[in-house]
Amino acid sequence: MDPTMCSRLRSLMTGLVAGASTGSAGLSRSAHDFAFAGIDGTPLPLSDYRGKAILVVNTASRCGFTGQYRELQTVWQRYRDRGLVILGVPSNDFANQEPGTDAEIRSFCTTNFAVDFPLTAKVRVKGAEAHPFYRWAALQRGAFARPRWNFHKYLIGPDGRLVDWFSTVTPPTSPSVARAIEALLPDAETRESRANSAPTHRSALRPSDA
Repeated sequence: MDPTMCSRLRSLMTGLVAGASTGSAGLSRSAHDFAFAGIDGTPLPLSDYRGKAILVVNTASRCGFTGQYRELQTVWQRYRDRGLVILGVPSNDFANQEPGTDAEIRSFCTTNFAVDFPLTAKVRVKGAEAHPFYRWAALQRGAFARPRWNFHKYLIGPDGRLVDWFSTVTPPTSPSVARAIEALLPDAETRESRANSAPTHRSALRPSDA
């Protein structure tokens, strides 16, 4: 099939999947109401990640912050077995820094950064034509929390709530991001419950305290 036709069909599929999300941006209360198309063209509903924390990051291959792909992969490897999903969302919205096709983007990420976390098909993340998830996120957190450049980060809780956001300049491996992620991981509640139920022992008094 002609490459141009393939690209048009992929764009059409992306639009259809976005439009099939179970609720409009204005009415939805949960990120789990939305779906993307995967970078391979298969449906990627966020409800598949119910019960897990999700770090959603709009990405680009020709950006000064593209090196954050490496850090995102590090965070993914560190927390994926504990219930975190990294979701890369390629977008050409900022200075046309993601001009490639989905296939080119996927190849770039795997070749240069060994990325194996999920990636979506390329979408818009700002303006009236933004993907419904991004319009919803802007409504949840206000205009100040909207992506202003590539590698803006939204943190979604296991219940689908938009819990926090981090700007482009905040590295994925920063302590602030790590603390926010760890507070949401499914095993965090278990650890807290165990700590609260643990018996407390009165410390032995030192002679000077008597």
